[in-house]
Amino acid sequence: MPSLWRRLVFGTPLRTERLAHQRLSNLLALPVFASDALSSSAYATEEILLVLVLAASISGSLGAAVWISLAISVLLLIVTVSYRQTIHAYPQGGGAYTVSKENLGLLPGLTAAAALLTDYVLTVAVSIAAGVAAITSAVPSLAPHAVALAVGLVALIMLANLRGVRESGILFSIPTYAFISMLTSLIVVGVWKSLTGTLMLPGQFNPPLTAHEQIGATVLMPILYLRAFASGCAALTGIEAVSNGVPAFRPPEARNAARTLTWMAIILVSLFLGLTYLAHRAHAVPYPAEGTHRHTVVSQVAIAVFGYATPMYYAIQAATALILILAANTSFADFPRLSRLLAIDRFLPRQMANIGDRLVFSNGIILLAVLASALLVVFGASTHHLIPLYAIGVFLSFTLSQAGMVVRWWRRREGDWRRGILINGTGALVTGVVLIVIAAVKFTSGAFLIVILIPMLVLLFLKIHRHYQEVADQLSMERYRPIAPFRHTVVLLIPDVHRGVMQALAYARSLSPHVRAVYVETEPARTARVQERWQRWVGDVPLVVLPSPNGALVAPVLRYLAEVDSERDDDIVTVVIPEFVTPHWWTKLLHNQSGLLLKLALLFRKHTVVTNVRYYVKDEPQSWASELGDERPEPHTVLPFRPG
Repeated sequence: MPSLWRRLVFGTPLRTERLAHQRLSNLLALPVFASDALSSSAYATEEILLVLVLAASISGSLGAAVWISLAISVLLLIVTVSYRQTIHAYPQGGGAYTVSKENLGLLPGLTAAAALLTDYVLTVAVSIAAGVAAITSAVPSLAPHAVALAVGLVALIMLANLRGVRESGILFSIPTYAFISMLTSLIVVGVWKSLTGTLMLPGQFNPPLTAHEQIGATVLMPILYLRAFASGCAALTGIEAVSNGVPAFRPPEARNAARTLTWMAIILVSLFLGLTYLAHRAHAVPYPAEGTHRHTVVSQVAIAVFGYATPMYYAIQAATALILILAANTSFADFPRLSRLLAIDRFLPRQMANIGDRLVFSNGIILLAVLASALLVVFGASTHHLIPLYAIGVFLSFTLSQAGMVVRWWRRREGDWRRGILINGTGALVTGVVLIVIAAVKFTSGAFLIVILIPMLVLLFLKIHRHYQEVADQLSMERYRPIAPFRHTVVLLIPDVHRGVMQALAYARSLSPHVRAVYVETEPARTARVQERWQRWVGDVPLVVLPSPNGALVAPVLRYLAEVDSERDDDIVTVVIPEFVTPHWWTKLLHNQSGLLLKLALLFRKHTVVTNVRYYVKDEPQSWASELGDERPEPHTVLPFRPG
């Protein structure tokens, strides 16, 4: 039954040789790798306006948002051209980790990896939170359940990705292209209505400020513009996803990835600038007047263009919510890939490199879902609370990746290397300056958490790598000398004398002639009976009784094993634990788990091997007379061990 449910949820297992067929065409690759970047157009404008609301009290207009969006668009195009160079230089996948490690060194590479992993988790949290905000704009009654809705959506995307790459690409292509179509329609119709004077305007926004607040806002105007620029740079998140996922494209991988990246940049710039222009013309603000429920900027623009509660309004809100929710899929594609690279290099646990039976890196997918869900719970699924943590990681990886490409061009000096240095050098310089700006203006708003977290992750990577290296050194066959044969003592732990114990005794005899049985005396009145039965049915194996006045089980056994170690020069002590297995799951709940407690207690004990010998209990009643005479074990002693 569990296998049936697993196949229904995750699909039938795929053969490993089909991995080559799990490649994406450009049509499917765009929604898989670009949904994050494209979806940012739905909230980047809002984040700019959120900061500029205070500046509007002085200028009387939010028009600066258009110029800030233009500056961000130029930055986006510079980064796109730079990453095209990376894609062609690293057709096997040129993520910031690979490029930085190969050209700048180990620490820059690990820093880039830590930055990207952090940003992938934040991408999922921010995208889902923004998607939920779009849903609650259209359906305000769902607002109190925002966190639960967000976590549930993360779980759904996780399940979709666990089914495989192609299936997630097909699933996510429809919402992505629907969003592009809906927002394009919104912009085209909105610009036309703006030019013809038929755009519905709610009235100019003028926030009430005191005289002191107006003076302060005037002095801080340049800082406000910088903060707005830093917040709007969230529009660039996701640009690097295509370069990370080059191996997922159909051949020729590099050319197809570069084309997809170019189209992504063109579409993103068009949507971002168009939406910002309409938000300015429609006097959209990032929060409503008092007494009304919250509308996102996209919602306000859609109302101005098509009217509230019209079919087109709901279509735009639905498409926006879907793209924002499914934008998290970009991280679900790249987080596991990067985790796999780090695991192969022994900077993350090896389990992160394991591929699931649906040919996806299941452990990375599940870990990402857990971390993103935790963020959503902690920050209440609020986009505005999560944004200050955002973008630092991605711009740090931008800078390191482009700097690494500059070093690569300089070292190799092949092809048009001077042009390559100019392109990637410009990208590194611009993104580096933006990184400093973002870190400075967002530091007190929460960015300090990321500034602390990234070095901590790098230290964790190094600690994991050091562990693997130490283990490899100790397991190395270099200077190995064959060890001499050794004897070992077998200790059989018994609760009574019954068929399960007799089977375990037979196994113990097969291991070594040095076998001794141990009985923990928790009820002295039963000891004589156990000794008498042991003498009758075994006799030739000594039985050691360990008194336990307080009823403990584990402590007496540990003390006795220490005595065995001291009295013999054996290298290994084997502890055999009888265990019976009942035929039904519910019957297991009726018995204690003393054997499990003992195994856990002995798990890390040196020079000790623990073996449990299972005896399977059947449904039909058995005749005890054939083997143990007419005397049956007492009902409460049939269990392997009594709890300590």
